[in-house]
Amino acid sequence: MIQRIATGTTVALLALGAAPVPAAGTRDYLDEIVVTSTRVDKDRLKVPMAISAVGQDEVQNTQQLGIDESLNRLPGVFFQNRYNFAQDLRVSIRGFGARANFGIRGIKIFTDGIPATVTDGQGGVDDIDIGSTRRIEVIRGPSSALYGSAAGGVISLFTEDGPPTPFVQLGLSAGEYDFQKYQAKAGGQTGALNWLVNSSYLNMEGYRGHSWVQHGQATGKFRYDIDESSTFTTIVSAFDSPRADDPGGLRAADVATDRKQAFCGLSAFNDSCAFQSGEAIDQQKIGFVYNKSFGAAHSIMLRNYYIWRNFESNQPFMDSGTIAFDRFFFGGGGQYTWTGQLFGHPNRVVVGFDAESQQDDRERWDNLFGVKGPLTLHQAEQADAVGVFIQNEFTITDNLELTVGGRYDRIDLTVDDSFLSNGDESGDLDFDEFSPMVGLLWSPLTQINMYFNYSTAFETPTFTELSNPAAAGTAGGFNPDLTAQKADNIEIGIKGLIGSRIGYDAAAFRIDVADEITNTVTVGSRAFFNNADTTREGVEAALTVNVFEGLDATFTYTWSDFTFDSFSLDPGAEGNNLPGIPENQFYAALAYEHRSGLYVTWDFLHVDNYYGDNANTVENSAYQVSNLRFGRPFRFDRLRVDPYFGINNMFDEEYIGNVRLNAFGGRYFEPAPKKNVYGGVTVRYEFGS
Repeated sequence: MIQRIATGTTVALLALGAAPVPAAGTRDYLDEIVVTSTRVDKDRLKVPMAISAVGQDEVQNTQQLGIDESLNRLPGVFFQNRYNFAQDLRVSIRGFGARANFGIRGIKIFTDGIPATVTDGQGGVDDIDIGSTRRIEVIRGPSSALYGSAAGGVISLFTEDGPPTPFVQLGLSAGEYDFQKYQAKAGGQTGALNWLVNSSYLNMEGYRGHSWVQHGQATGKFRYDIDESSTFTTIVSAFDSPRADDPGGLRAADVATDRKQAFCGLSAFNDSCAFQSGEAIDQQKIGFVYNKSFGAAHSIMLRNYYIWRNFESNQPFMDSGTIAFDRFFFGGGGQYTWTGQLFGHPNRVVVGFDAESQQDDRERWDNLFGVKGPLTLHQAEQADAVGVFIQNEFTITDNLELTVGGRYDRIDLTVDDSFLSNGDESGDLDFDEFSPMVGLLWSPLTQINMYFNYSTAFETPTFTELSNPAAAGTAGGFNPDLTAQKADNIEIGIKGLIGSRIGYDAAAFRIDVADEITNTVTVGSRAFFNNADTTREGVEAALTVNVFEGLDATFTYTWSDFTFDSFSLDPGAEGNNLPGIPENQFYAALAYEHRSGLYVTWDFLHVDNYYGDNANTVENSAYQVSNLRFGRPFRFDRLRVDPYFGINNMFDEEYIGNVRLNAFGGRYFEPAPKKNVYGGVTVRYEFGS
């Protein structure tokens, strides 16, 4: 049906004599790609660390189910769980974040400078508005010297600005598994005010049973140009997901019997349907960013934000199986940048601070088959953090630059227990950490940039990870044996250009992690954590080629050797591979755009086999997934119409989209959809010539 609609629309437009939209022409890789995730604006090739960026076309020209659709192309980054919205997308960078069974760990996430990672280190991308995202930057590797706790990597998203000519845009897409998505977007420049607003609604039944999702969101960015040297930006968003069902993990035998089934009727325990497993979220956010420059040498940036989040979830078990919390997360920060001469050499220094507070009112009840039973936990959780940082870039010679930085963080975690029938499980933990970094960039030629980087990271446990296994029935208190993890990263790399058509990027690294917070045991589908020492060694490479006018090719490769060094709680795991990370990963893509506007994109992803448990006894098979998308925009004066069509998993690969690490009862596997299609149309009207 989708194909008939797309074909019919194209034929009708051609019959009307629509004017084609010219292609952008040959891509020039000499164009500077400026990134800001390093706290200053800088050419990506001149940063002494592994950092990547994807643009608006790569982000928005997708089905827009998750950011993995555009970030799969980056080396060192691995995604799982696109199709289980109750568990959120699982993101790992150099292995950090792989252990998270819920949410995102080990990675700092920002949208327009406003954090989506809260103070205790838990992050999420469920409220990210892909439809208005213009750029995503990713720092690969420890970077606590810039961002503090939970910084095994950084993902920064930036939304569109309104164009000079105001516009309004409507979009509709549909596909298999009752996929439906609707979008409305508008923006422009009105005097000194630049604005863009976007809203969308997603409704999808899902590939597997009991995997329905519904959510709507609205976002807005309003930048007011106070004068030529200062701006004030307001960012607002609202996200409402009344339903996100969790089909649960399957045993290997269950997958072989029926890969589309949920874990329903297969056991009296952990039945996803009987316990109505899933979640509901309601969130609002507002943030403010002020930028001011004082000539060419001095500038300041101030930010302030407030986030309210209501969360409720049913887990597929009875004891304490219903969870709810009301969260208020707020904070701010500022930085000062000076650019000038130091000892007769170009120099830039940035100093700044961050301060934030997370306040959760958390409750748990017994899950009586989808109905709240007796209360089993009620506690107030508070995390407060303050960090100060400094980074200096000193140009030693015309082709040699030294970057040195450091950050001090103070983080306090407090639990105040209000449910005292099982004893007072209140407690607090404090962390003081200093994180240094040093980087050296040598550019012997304009198009060759070699670098060395030493960086560090630390990561505090989240409130969820601090749950005491000894209190599994009540889920309260602190785990007395869990502490913060620390990582030391040594990295060498090379990146640059060959002529104007080829871009390259390669890095090799070793990361030694002490006291890594690791999933050790699962009790009744609840994960508990302890510390272990690990080593990560890896190689990342990327090559982008403009083959000829209109045709671009992208290739990336990742090799990962991540192992347990010592593990006092589970000595049998010592020497084993870390679960959840493939040893080899390869990505290739071709993107063709004709001068008429016709475009075709094809991508291919190979993921090596990897383990699902610390003991390395459960292994997920390697898989290859390929996707295709094509379309052609048409213009009628001020009206532009973009029909498109896509095929996911076009070669019908049977693969596992998510592996639940150290899963209870052998329920490791969440099968991903086989071949499926989608299509849609976007209509945009511009108010002006």
